[in-house]
Amino acid sequence: MNKILFSLTIFLFSFMLVTQTRAERVSLNEQKKAVEQLISRILPDLKDSFNVEITNVGLKDGFEIDDQGGKIILRGSSGVNAASALNYYLKNIANCQISWHSKNLNIPSPLPRPGVRIVKETPYQYRYYFNYCTFNYSMSWWDWERWEKEIDFMALNGINMPLALTGQNIIWDRVYKRMGFTEKDLSTFFSGPAYFNWFWMGNLDGWGGPLPQSWMKSHEELQKKILDRQHSFGMTPILPAFTGHVPPAFVEKFPNAKVKKTKWVDFPEVYVLDPDDELFEKIGSDFLREMIKTYGTDHYYSSDTFNENKPPTNDSTYLNNISQKIFKAMTNADAEAKWVMQGWIFVYSGSAFWGPTQTQALLNAIPDDRMIILDLWTECRPAWQKKSAFYGKQWIWCMLNNFGGNDLMYGRMDEIANGPANALNHPESGRMVGLGLTPEAIEQNPVIYEMMLDNIWTRNPINVQEWLRAYANRRYGKSNVNIDKAWQILYKTVYSGGKEHGGPTASIIAGRPTFNKDNNWTETHKPYSTKDLLPAWELLYNSIHEFSDNDGFKYDLIDVTRQVMANYADTVQRLFVKAYQNKDYKTYKKRSAEFIRIIEDMDRLLATREEFLLGTWVNAAKKWGTTPEEVRLYEKNAKNLITTWGGKDSKIHDYSWRLWSGMLNGFYKVRWEMFFDYLNQTISSQTEPDLKAIDEKIKSWEWKWVNTPSNFNAKPKGDQIAVLKRIFRDYYSTIEKFYR
Repeated sequence: MNKILFSLTIFLFSFMLVTQTRAERVSLNEQKKAVEQLISRILPDLKDSFNVEITNVGLKDGFEIDDQGGKIILRGSSGVNAASALNYYLKNIANCQISWHSKNLNIPSPLPRPGVRIVKETPYQYRYYFNYCTFNYSMSWWDWERWEKEIDFMALNGINMPLALTGQNIIWDRVYKRMGFTEKDLSTFFSGPAYFNWFWMGNLDGWGGPLPQSWMKSHEELQKKILDRQHSFGMTPILPAFTGHVPPAFVEKFPNAKVKKTKWVDFPEVYVLDPDDELFEKIGSDFLREMIKTYGTDHYYSSDTFNENKPPTNDSTYLNNISQKIFKAMTNADAEAKWVMQGWIFVYSGSAFWGPTQTQALLNAIPDDRMIILDLWTECRPAWQKKSAFYGKQWIWCMLNNFGGNDLMYGRMDEIANGPANALNHPESGRMVGLGLTPEAIEQNPVIYEMMLDNIWTRNPINVQEWLRAYANRRYGKSNVNIDKAWQILYKTVYSGGKEHGGPTASIIAGRPTFNKDNNWTETHKPYSTKDLLPAWELLYNSIHEFSDNDGFKYDLIDVTRQVMANYADTVQRLFVKAYQNKDYKTYKKRSAEFIRIIEDMDRLLATREEFLLGTWVNAAKKWGTTPEEVRLYEKNAKNLITTWGGKDSKIHDYSWRLWSGMLNGFYKVRWEMFFDYLNQTISSQTEPDLKAIDEKIKSWEWKWVNTPSNFNAKPKGDQIAVLKRIFRDYYSTIEKFYR
């Protein structure tokens, strides 16, 4: 009898561990400790000035800030909410700010007191973070030190549901090897580290590989650290699930399996296992079991069907069956599984396929309380309005904002300030349960992300003008009339978003040389006039002496300067093209030389800050290499993604353009100089230009650049203020006169 009772006890205990989420197993005391450690990391000299309390008694989903016994009390219903209380205190009481690349932590002494108890609640159960693409366009090379900073950022800003994709390749490796696949079989399956997102979503095989085992093992350990820290704050991470993507060798191992080929852009076809095949549920369930065994679970799983691929049929029975099978593969491994799906298919270029019948067939196969839809690009193309609020499913209002890591200034402030509250209070918004940040890349346009995150703690729209005044005040440490005027101009220009355009417009600098004003992904249309942006540049510059010691100010002034110069370069390009075509070669040579000089000066300016260096990106990649071969592989991955993207003739070249120091002089300038040298030859020989021929020559040079190991500087060079002054002096009057 005792043995039976003991066995039953063990069974019940094990069952409780499986059904209880990892976040739920983190005690309130552990969450309190996590917040205290966060305070020690960012405010080591003031850590004893705060008391942290985590309680789920008498406190809804939110936080309180109080003043008791000479200490600031940070009280939250979770670790995330208590950390959010700290951030609210810093921003709104101490007039401080913590951002990605800068922070103002000049806290007055004595420590400012809140005066009255502050209580904040959120109407959003889920505060989601990350896009699949973020894991490559920004996070490909993150180590634990960088991850720790981001998790702190997440906790401070109320994020409680992050996507957690790191470390899944070793899980696939184990599952497929148990099925009899060899190292050689899988060598053409796993992509290189810069391309995991598209590998995970079933768009490509092997590109940028082969993936070393050392990477898989190191990132298994990294994922464990990431999840442990996220759980310590009470977050509930989302793990990946199976969508059918199988190795190329699968058709040889299982010749009778129902496998179809799909093709994405110009990459070779990949194999996708049909959900009707009995192996689909087996592989999907085995993967999740191995995932749960390795990392634990919070019962939320991400799976995206038909990512940028059209289904083979619009038959509703087929689509319904696919959803059922995918979900069954989840529930076989975890009876409490909940499916989180990116709603990109409903707004992507092929979204016309998803009519009411097809959408309902896909969604209605899953119980309403077991599926959450991410309306991935709500600030620009809200799908919930066209898809009847996803027919009863829970859904999250998401801001995408960035594509490919493009780093010029862009945002849709009015939509971000008003959209979430308007949807929340709309009678037809259905089961809107959260807010999300789903950018393809982060670490640019910090004002946009801070505004979006401030929506978490209100049910009402944000007054943009008032919010911007407070933002500038805490970012720079004090108010200034010129600064306020500058931000109102930025609001009406670079942050107006435009009516239709989604994502930042490029500069032709980053485009492969052309006579056109656009080339491939480098579209130069802007929803504002450069003339209207110039006063913001001047107003910020005129405040340079007052704020020269503030890092956020220097970041912003460099960002605006880069934007003005990039805009002017687009204009100069149209001038030299027109001059060449009109055979006004004197003007052409003058303007083409001016174009190159702009690139060089932008490079010199951006070289003064670490976050604007190509070397920061490439050297972070190389650090992961454990052998010379791995170092070369990771460097190639890093350079490939942000230039040609794929092979020499890739259709998506320059999609992930970056106006960085090192990229400007070392890549973009060289391409344009090759172009100008060729045009100069046609002038001398009096022949018509063969633009296809020079394009081929440039493509060959690009591919050689991607494949040639190089050393890039990862340390800032030059004085930011001195370089800013020189550029403003050299360019402002010229540009102002031109656009007058």
